[in-house]
Amino acid sequence: MNNKSLISITDFTKDEYLKIMDLARFYEKNTTQRLLKGKVIATLFFEPSTRTRLSFETAINRLGGKIIGFSDSSSSSVSKGETLHDTIRMVSNYADMIIMRHPLEGSARYAAEISDVPVINAGDGANQHPTQTLLDMYSIQKTQGRLDDINLFMVGDLKYGRTVHSLLMAMSQFDNPIFNFVAPPELAMPNEYKSFLTNNGIRYFEHLEFNEIINQADIIYMTRVQRERFIDPVEYEKVKNVYILKNEMLANTKPNVRILHPLPRVNEIDTDVDSNEKAYYFEQARNGVYTRMAIISHLLNLQ
Repeated sequence: MNNKSLISITDFTKDEYLKIMDLARFYEKNTTQRLLKGKVIATLFFEPSTRTRLSFETAINRLGGKIIGFSDSSSSSVSKGETLHDTIRMVSNYADMIIMRHPLEGSARYAAEISDVPVINAGDGANQHPTQTLLDMYSIQKTQGRLDDINLFMVGDLKYGRTVHSLLMAMSQFDNPIFNFVAPPELAMPNEYKSFLTNNGIRYFEHLEFNEIINQADIIYMTRVQRERFIDPVEYEKVKNVYILKNEMLANTKPNVRILHPLPRVNEIDTDVDSNEKAYYFEQARNGVYTRMAIISHLLNLQ
């Protein structure tokens, strides 16, 4: 690799997190730039995506770059049996950076090891989604005015939810976080992440319900139970609607509380929440453009 890639959220330091926040703030106020003029960015989406792909492509366009790639692997030579190795080696000849989403855990790290250009992980299975984490952090900072002393509720699919795994690791770098994990036993936060918190003296609590304690939250991070991660459809049916956030549940929550969701949602946030000033998930999605502009320009040493 000629430059640094972003595969795991731990590939960035705390100082880099803060730099991305500052750059995102700049790009939100100055949305049209020409830093990528003459550069080509490849977007390789082996797995369906709407927000991540479109926000990356918007970010590239706003930075003045050109885009190549595919949004459906069936339209590429993968459908003919081409290996990931050969796809990455080939595409790195054509582009200055590769942005990749793939269903297999570890695929992005493998791509970065063989690519001649930086690789950004846009999601690899149930493993990591670092750019989502950075836009989540930007959303938290914007709404709370800080990244320290955050009481963060993570609700729903904490086992397969790559966004909560990455967010936990990043927010653990700031002072005095409190994590409240709300999930059924089948979808509990994996032990490796709980052990990380324990070993670093960071407080966390596990709950089966959250109606009685929701008034403690600064951020409520709802997640979708991901049908595509389940081998057994019966198991999915058992847990798919286990938590549904309704507007009435927010009546006694803190004035500063904001509801985040990486989207798409299914049933886990009732539509009656959308008009509540504490709902922030659509603004959160918009923040993805500014944050991804910041990530791209930082990795290419343009800012």
